[in-house]
Amino acid sequence: MTHEVDCMTKKDNYIASIREVKTRIEKGGNLISDLGNITAVLNKRMDYYWVGFYFVEKDRLVLGPFQGTPACVFLDLNEGVCSACLREKKTIIVPDVHKFPSHIVCDPNSKSEIVIPCFDSQNTIRAILDIDSDKLDFFDETDKNHLEEIAELTRNLW
Repeated sequence: MTHEVDCMTKKDNYIASIREVKTRIEKGGNLISDLGNITAVLNKRMDYYWVGFYFVEKDRLVLGPFQGTPACVFLDLNEGVCSACLREKKTIIVPDVHKFPSHIVCDPNSKSEIVIPCFDSQNTIRAILDIDSDKLDFFDETDKNHLEEIAELTRNLW
């Protein structure tokens, strides 16, 4: 399957992704299904290696809807990029995951990563949107800005 990213700019793909995510959320109404559709839209339109959500539980992060290779089901709150995002309450871009202290290797082909917190209407983080690339230094401010906009669309799903 050829991804639409081949014939459009990254920004164009994000704009189309945001439009499609909005439409799917408006027609949706089930948390797991809506998040699954978000990962499917991003997987279809962007050149990612892996995209998914980790849900925040009391003592760990738990794998939610995703697209890509099999992933770690549970993540410790004291290790890894997703947990750092939860602690810092902000998006983190990691150009080389192998240089990130306490990185959790779920797939050795993952080389760079961006993680975005997903807040509910009370500003509590309910999930982490986790996206990996099999290329070093793949993510930039364009990714950050548009993915934060997509994460914001999840605010009223919780």
